[in-house]
Amino acid sequence: MRVTEVKVFPVTDEKLKAFVSVVLDECFMVNDIKVIEGRDGRFISMPSRRKRNGKFKDIAHPLNSQTRQMLEHEILGEYERVLNGEEPAERPKRRRRRSEAAPAVVAEPREPKPEPEPETTVVAPVDDDSSLEEVTERHLSDTFWTS
Repeated sequence: MRVTEVKVFPVTDEKLKAFVSVVLDECFMVNDIKVIEGRDGRFISMPSRRKRNGKFKDIAHPLNSQTRQMLEHEILGEYERVLNGEEPAERPKRRRRRSEAAPAVVAEPREPKPEPEPETTVVAPVDDDSSLEEVTERHLSDTFWTS
């Protein structure tokens, strides 16, 4: 995963220093990341919302410390450049050829389910002198209709 774009929106506040938007791999954006000035220096705070109980819950966040450190390094570096009036960091953009574009998600074709074999019922030959009840009993003998 690469950070392909960082946009910093400075804020004049005691602790909150900026809002940041980050684009990952030119295809996923995370907004409302905050740059905070803490007692031990600057750090980033991922976007969050307040739950009914008053506590805050991250909406999006890194799943491991290595990813968090990479994001923090990129975001705070860009924040420093903006503070110093420097140009944004040049991030190499890899132009994809049409053939290299991310493939569309297409469901794998499924093999059709085989048609069930028709059930064959063996019917005993009917005698000419069989009654209707006897014929019915023979036909229904293998079903749940008879007890």
